[in-house]
Formats: sequence, C-alpha cells, structure tokens
Amino acid sequence: MSILLAWPRLREGITGLGFTQKPEGDLGEIMASCQPSAQSEGQSPQPSTSGYPPEAVVDEESPGPSAPFVDPCPLPQSRGRKRDIESDEETAPEANDIWVVETLSGLKMKLKRQRLSSVLPEHHEAFNRLLEDPVIKRFLAWDKDLRVSDKYLLSMVIAYFSRAGLFSWQYQRIHFFLALYLANDMEEDNQAPKQAIFSFLYGKNRSQRPLFHKLRLQFIRSMGWRTRVSREECEEIQAFDPDLWVWGRDRTLIP
Repeated sequence: MSILLAWPRLREGITGLGFTQKPEGDLGEIMASCQPSAQSEGQSPQPSTSGYPPEAVVDEESPGPSAPFVDPCPLPQSRGRKRDIESDEETAPEANDIWVVETLSGLKMKLKRQRLSSVLPEHHEAFNRLLEDPVIKRFLAWDKDLRVSDKYLLSMVIAYFSRAGLFSWQYQRIHFFLALYLANDMEEDNQAPKQAIFSFLYGKNRSQRPLFHKLRLQFIRSMGWRTRVSREECEEIQAFDPDLWVWGRDRTLIP
C-alpha cells in the first residue's frame, strides 16, 4: 500500500509547515480559552497522488514559547486519560493475531490469543533519531508536566510509525507531531493537550491548522485507520529499550 503524505497542489503550503510562526500572547490564555473544535478534524482524507513524503522544512530558530507548558485547567485525576477510565477488555482479534496453546490436559486444550507486533527495530531507530531533533528536544523540555508527551503517548508514536509503512529514513519532524497529536486525540479527554501542540508550533496563527489536519487524516489513512494502541503494546515498545530516557516521562511520578 502506498502510504504517502504529499499533495502536489499543496507543496508550498506543506513547506509552510516549517513551524516558523512566532507564538503570540500568553500560553495560559490560549489554553484556558481552548474549546473543542470539529471543523478541521471532520474533513475527509484526500487520496495520495505522489510517491514522496511531505516536504516539511523546519526553521531551527523558531517554534514555541520559551516558558514550559503547564495546563492551566487540569482535569481531576479520575477523569484524565481515556486509557485510565476505560477497561482493558479483550478486543476483537486482528489479522496479525495468532493463537497459541496455553494449557493441554488430556483432550482439552486452552488457547490464548497472542498479538504479533508490527514494530520493528527500524521504527525504534527512526524514533530515536527524531529525539535528537533540536525542535523536538525543545518541545519535550517545554512539556514540563508531561500533559502532551508522557511515556505512553510517545510509545504510541512508535506504534504509528510501524503502521504507516514508510521507510525509517522517511520519517521527519512533521510525522512525529502528526503521530503525537493523534495519540493525544485517542487517549486524552481534554482538548488542551492537542491545542498545546498547535500553540507550540504556530502560536496564535491558525492558518496552518487546516493543512496539518489534512496531513493527519492522510497519515491515519496510511495506517488503515488502525489508531488504537493497547497498554500491552505500549509496554512492549518500552521494553525494547528500557533505558531510553523518554520512558522516564511518567506522570505518576510528578509530585
């Protein structure tokens, strides 16, 4: 399947995803006034017509406010993450699941469904390479309270990389933010984390958001709409390299 994120007619606009816009105003005001918006997120995906990833040229000097992001309207502990309030019930088997024998007693046999992970070492390598990106480093340092990029959300970025099907060297800075935005969309009840990503990238300039959402929908389509990532898969991803520094980004350890 071709899982390409490019639109020839939007080539100039994609280049505009360089995140060069300086943020305006106070971030607390931006976050406090954020409201759910479905205008851009409800757009239908457009088919890919090119064989190249998006040309997202990023200015190293620009993005984001200098002050760390602190959510001005945090949710109560009992109403935080969808993962924390939803049961970890068994989901329907996927095409890449296999059944293995768990116990065998006489003529009775108990089977257990085992998921075959699509995450390969090259997906971890692509993620680790992007962690060295100066803008992504600045973003992770800015998310002081881990509201946007804790270890589970970052694990989902790797899971999405494995499903999108690009070569590891094709993953760029824009893919990291697309995947992280999608992870927050799947896991967080609060709209503030997703708005925080936009605040860091573009400040109050909303002109680039429609293009970002088109790229996001194209990214989802490249994954075959498989956006759910289980806690088990997140923990498997972290176990691949347990000493990686981002796995220490645990919200439960914040005072």
